[in-house]
Amino acid sequence: MFKPRVKQQEVLDYTGGKMGVAAVPGSGKTETLARLAAKIITSGWLDSYQEVLVVTLVNSAVDNFYRRVSGLVKQRGMLPHVGYRVRTLHGLSHEIVRERPALLGLDSEFSILDERVATEIRQDAAKAWLRSHPDALDGYLSLDVDENKRDWIRRTPLPALIDETALAFIRLAKDREVSPEDLRERLDDLVIPLPLAEMGWAIYADYQRALAYRGSVDFDDLIRLALKALNLDEGMLARLRDRWPYVLEDEAQDSSRLQEEILRLLVGEQGNWVRVGDPNQAIYETFTTASPEYLRRFLAEPGVQSKELPDSGRSAGSIIDLANYLVDWTRESHSEPAVRDALTLPYILPTAPGDSQPNPPDAPGEIHLMARKYSPAAEIKAVADSLARWVPEHAAETVAVLVPRNTRGFELVDLLRQRGIEVVDSLLRSTASTREAAGSLSHLLRYLAEPVSSVKLATAFKVWRRDDKEDQEAWAHVNETARILRKCPRVEDYLWPRAGRDWLASLDLDGDRHDQLLVFRELVQRWQGLILLPVDQVILSLAQDLFSEQTDLAIAHKLALLLRQASMDHPEWRLPELAEELAVIARNERRFIGFSDDDIGFDPDRHKGKVVVSTMHKAKGLEWDRVYLMSVNSYDFPSAQPYDQYIAEKWFVRDQLNLSAEALAQLNMLTANGDTRVYREGSATQDARLEYVRERLRLFYVGVTRAKRSLIITWNSGRKGDLTQALPFVALQTHWEDQLRDSAS
Repeated sequence: MFKPRVKQQEVLDYTGGKMGVAAVPGSGKTETLARLAAKIITSGWLDSYQEVLVVTLVNSAVDNFYRRVSGLVKQRGMLPHVGYRVRTLHGLSHEIVRERPALLGLDSEFSILDERVATEIRQDAAKAWLRSHPDALDGYLSLDVDENKRDWIRRTPLPALIDETALAFIRLAKDREVSPEDLRERLDDLVIPLPLAEMGWAIYADYQRALAYRGSVDFDDLIRLALKALNLDEGMLARLRDRWPYVLEDEAQDSSRLQEEILRLLVGEQGNWVRVGDPNQAIYETFTTASPEYLRRFLAEPGVQSKELPDSGRSAGSIIDLANYLVDWTRESHSEPAVRDALTLPYILPTAPGDSQPNPPDAPGEIHLMARKYSPAAEIKAVADSLARWVPEHAAETVAVLVPRNTRGFELVDLLRQRGIEVVDSLLRSTASTREAAGSLSHLLRYLAEPVSSVKLATAFKVWRRDDKEDQEAWAHVNETARILRKCPRVEDYLWPRAGRDWLASLDLDGDRHDQLLVFRELVQRWQGLILLPVDQVILSLAQDLFSEQTDLAIAHKLALLLRQASMDHPEWRLPELAEELAVIARNERRFIGFSDDDIGFDPDRHKGKVVVSTMHKAKGLEWDRVYLMSVNSYDFPSAQPYDQYIAEKWFVRDQLNLSAEALAQLNMLTANGDTRVYREGSATQDARLEYVRERLRLFYVGVTRAKRSLIITWNSGRKGDLTQALPFVALQTHWEDQLRDSAS
């Protein structure tokens, strides 16, 4: 039975106005917010047509809130689905835009572009720009790169970097509500050239034209247009304020400028707004326009009731101590004073005796902060060895290995599976979604429908190697191999070679690439043997070669049934038509509900006795009995030291410039006013380093606070052997050794 803690009761005593709540990990903020919503709904504060509006971050959180609030409302004798609305910001924006599309210059039948399709359009625009301006970025290439390698750079890693830069540029431009036309006017007014802004504008303009041609908007447009609609239509704004007299916002540390402005408009000067979040868990700045500063400033605003939820029953005392020490060390002792604001109070406090969620018993012997220097391969082996010993004796407990990036996780997954250890890797896989599974299978069907097409064969190869997307270098290697396949003059000379006609044997390829193409040839030969089977059996057979995660295989089963029905309804259809049917789903043109963890949320308790491998980002909001943190080194967690390297600074770009940061700085100059319209090359790169260091400190904090009882942290020296232990890890290790020494004396 829920018995509110003292600090939770302070939040539940809310009666109106603006309130900000800083909540530590495991403090029950979602439960508290759901109970506050239920209190408002059942206390007679709303008229019959009014609702509490709850805004949260992701779809799985929407479902979670609905379940909690409906259950609480039903317990109090009221209808469970009346009096509240739970939306993500994008869902809320969609509703607002749908009310007045004509006001925003949209057709009433406008569509929302799926992220996968939006990415393809943007990448095409970036490639088109590079083809038209092949030498435009030569001034940014390092002088140490010889001319032969420059050609390879222009062909392979540079397009990926341009796309990455374009994504950041377009997102910021939309967050600033600046159109391509506005940008063009400002660029034309400049005396000095801004080559990165020119590039960003050109790709942005092409991208928006492609959206307009399709009658579509993307997710960033939705938010921008929703704000525009509220500003243009005072009547609609008044209606929405009346409909939603109370606004509750979860995960407010991930607010962006536009999100805050939309909610401020909906609330009004004298409205009721509760914002709950943890600035120490703001870990998405690198990928979005979000910033914890919006919540921090709100908490300090005059008239805002500032509350805290510091009590947490998630972790044992020793783990709480480590998390709190990380906050102290960052605030007081970090060697770079500029980043000491990365982590803030409150501290995490253990729950009081008699609490309904008591902290796990303290087990200092279950904490291992490994000073040992591992190579990357040795670190993976050490973690696998540890899991092989631990898992068989702890079948009723949960365990996770958290990595900074997907590729590191996949390496561990492969080794664990070789050893027969059950692994759950759906949190690693961006492909664990209905549309991407449908898209992958659609590409293979398209190839089988035209088996002599070298272009479709190359696409099938990229589908097969799609997990390499998470590693820029590995994906560049895949693209280069696909380019070789596209040039194959006769596909049959590759797939079914005769004496003297073996295309693969005629190529001068390195061993890895040759072996990959050999394995792929055997796969395609098997796939071609499937085409006489019914289409549902073809899909299931292809899925066995493509997918290892149960959610993907289950989705493939549903897709197979769908295609079997389609082939019965349309007996004249052949593979091209059936492939297009899958493509329709992949393009999000038809509703098709899958059941991946992205759709339904991830519950660690469903995977007891199995090893969950996840990125630290995907682990936010989750908890496990035992947690391993890997790769806590100076590359994955830099500390603004002279020897540090940064993932956004590419080896082939001169002066260690962060090209995305420099492009955004040029955009900032264009959109600024007065004396602030100054751009100094390199300053943005330095600022981006500091911002990245702040975010990685928070990511480390998130990683530590996923553990309930047992925590193991390791590091590796990188492929070249030149990386060092991350400074915050050294600080925790020193503190922990002091604690053990004091307790022993």
